[in-house]
Amino acid sequence: MTKQTFLQGTLILILAGMITRFLGFINRIVVARLMGEEGVGLYMMALPTFFLVITLTQLGLPVAISKRIAEAEARGDHAKIKKILIVSLVVTGISSIIFTTAMIVATPFIASTLLTDERTLYPLLAISPIIPIIAISSVLRGYFQGKQNMKPQSYAQVIEQIVRIACVALFVKLLLPYGLEYAAAGAMFSIILGESVSLLYMVKMFNLKKRIKIRTRFFTYLTSSKNTLKELFSIALPSTGSRLIASFSNFLEPILVAQSLAIAGISSTLATRQYGELTGYVLPLLFLPTFITHSLSVALVPSISEAEATNNHTLIHYRIHQSIRLSFASGAIATIVLSLFSVPILTYMYGSGDASRFVLLMAPFFILLYIQAPLQAALQALDLARPAMWNSFIGNACKFIALFFLASNPSFGIMGVAIAIALSVVLITLLHLGSLYKAIGFGIPWKDIVKMIALLAMTWGVGQIIKSIYENINPGIIIFISLLLLLTGIYVLFLFLLRFITKEELKQIPFIQKWI
Repeated sequence: MTKQTFLQGTLILILAGMITRFLGFINRIVVARLMGEEGVGLYMMALPTFFLVITLTQLGLPVAISKRIAEAEARGDHAKIKKILIVSLVVTGISSIIFTTAMIVATPFIASTLLTDERTLYPLLAISPIIPIIAISSVLRGYFQGKQNMKPQSYAQVIEQIVRIACVALFVKLLLPYGLEYAAAGAMFSIILGESVSLLYMVKMFNLKKRIKIRTRFFTYLTSSKNTLKELFSIALPSTGSRLIASFSNFLEPILVAQSLAIAGISSTLATRQYGELTGYVLPLLFLPTFITHSLSVALVPSISEAEATNNHTLIHYRIHQSIRLSFASGAIATIVLSLFSVPILTYMYGSGDASRFVLLMAPFFILLYIQAPLQAALQALDLARPAMWNSFIGNACKFIALFFLASNPSFGIMGVAIAIALSVVLITLLHLGSLYKAIGFGIPWKDIVKMIALLAMTWGVGQIIKSIYENINPGIIIFISLLLLLTGIYVLFLFLLRFITKEELKQIPFIQKWI
């Protein structure tokens, strides 16, 4: 099986993430144009419940599988790899059956009582069959990540998005005449089709690449895998805790938002529309660079696990430092662009720039989100998943407290929700940094902090000049994209000048290596 270096694996994941994010935005634009703000609100209110059930089903095993397989691979223990796969498939198979049934039974109560909108019943029911599909996919992803072969899951992501975007317009248009709730259910069904085709591809790749036969002596390996189960759960349970806190937070968020805005005197329909603006229009833009940070995180877990298995502490520090540097570089340009050009970006994408007030408030704080995922991945790879879980709990608890007090105040309303989300991002990131410093003495050098501030200041200055040029000429989307590309090109030059990207890292990129 082909194994990539840390940066090569990251670049493969980034390329796949870039394609899937682009296709995902097309999908969101199609859904928004067809269903409007209220339809997007129904769609987005149903998704957190789905994410919560998926988190419960997976039990945090993908990260645990990746770490334990990387360690076993470093020792050449192929029998251990087979035990890890068998245990993981059995656990996720059982849990998927339980939680699929529970979700179908609980959906009427969730829709009518918790989400306070009975129309969410149909999208929730439509998405429930996907749970066992994603459960099996997660095991295979963890296996390929532990082998440090990022190609299969990268191709699978792209396939899933292509199938989804090919189907979503068809199903939404087909069901829209019956009501927005049916259209939202059609959008959910397109997700199931995409994930199904993606799973079939990964199963095929697993059968082609594997060295082990799962069905041979299956029960013998299963009965002798008690220690393997304990090793997996020592990482999986705290990782589940972190994901569960995030998913439970996403599940409770629309409920608390609806209740808080009701206290503030805002109608249910208006609250759904405002929440749709925030979560359907603004947050996807702010989360856009996270496909890069997520790629770094995925590649970071097996890389640090392998270094820890060989007691290479210098490499551990270097990998964490490298991932933070690259994550910040990917997020800084997004922060500047969104802060300066939020109105034209939203207008070109969704036909309205009304949501720009959320972007202007949240973008400066979200720059810390872009280094949060690598920090959490480093904690999990170092068997510090429990502190990461508690950091997530503290951050989300503070978010809910702030959300209730601010959103229920008519002076803040929906802006209180945006403030609370930004507060959570900042707090969790700082707590993760504190945990790494306490455990291994890791900290961001002051020299790097100065370079980060310089990068932001230089890019902001150039961005202001480009913004004034855009405002003083006849604006159009072609000119706008050209100016953004110009700003991005100048930003890349700043990255090299400030050594955010080094010559040694460029040498690991195949199509650039021959020129250096």
